[in-house]
Amino acid sequence: MQQTILNEKLLSLVVDRYAGLESEIARHQARFQLKSLVRAIANASADAGKRIIDLAGAGLLLVALSPVFLLIAILIKLDSRGPVFFKQLRVGKWGKRFTMYKFRSMTYDAERLKEELIKQNEVPGGVLFKMKHDPRVTRVGRFVRRSSLDELPQLWNVLRGEMSLVGPRPPVPAEVDTYSLSERRRLDAKPGITCTWQVSGRSQVPFRQQVDMDVAYIESQSVWGDLKLLLRTVPAVLIGRGAY
Repeated sequence: MQQTILNEKLLSLVVDRYAGLESEIARHQARFQLKSLVRAIANASADAGKRIIDLAGAGLLLVALSPVFLLIAILIKLDSRGPVFFKQLRVGKWGKRFTMYKFRSMTYDAERLKEELIKQNEVPGGVLFKMKHDPRVTRVGRFVRRSSLDELPQLWNVLRGEMSLVGPRPPVPAEVDTYSLSERRRLDAKPGITCTWQVSGRSQVPFRQQVDMDVAYIESQSVWGDLKLLLRTVPAVLIGRGAY
């Protein structure tokens, strides 16, 4: 009889303990869900703020710089044979592909000539292809590249929502095919016209360091941080360090 009573007490203690444990688990789950909701709302607000800046900035710049667009287009047509704009397939956020626009700065047969120049690549690692004195670059092309004016048509990509004013530069598919798992992290954000390494030396920044800078930006991006990067872009463009 006493053993039965003892067993019942032990059973009651176990039930009470597990009941308390279930209550504690429920509280933890509720706190986790609340934190997740707050984080989701904060991320959505940040994305909305970034999109507003993108739309306002790209729209105003396209209108204000329309005479510059016209002048560059005329100079390109007078300087060399081929279209005014250069279209290229790029990889955006989460691997989504899109057509990126630039002012053409190279000869019309630049892609064919690249195969003949590939051994003269000046970027170590073989992921990117860059030459300081690339023979494919036209006279007008040298100017628009050094001044970054060739990037202006990407304002249209920003309006379309394919790019942002600030974000990691969009790679070509062939480049992405060589990425390691850690390097693919730079695809976790919408690509931008300017980024951290663009204002820190551009082509002079090694590829591995570019990736590290992009990942650091993605992990700490904010509207205020984007505004500061946009302000840093102006002197970086004027100085032209690493632009070729």
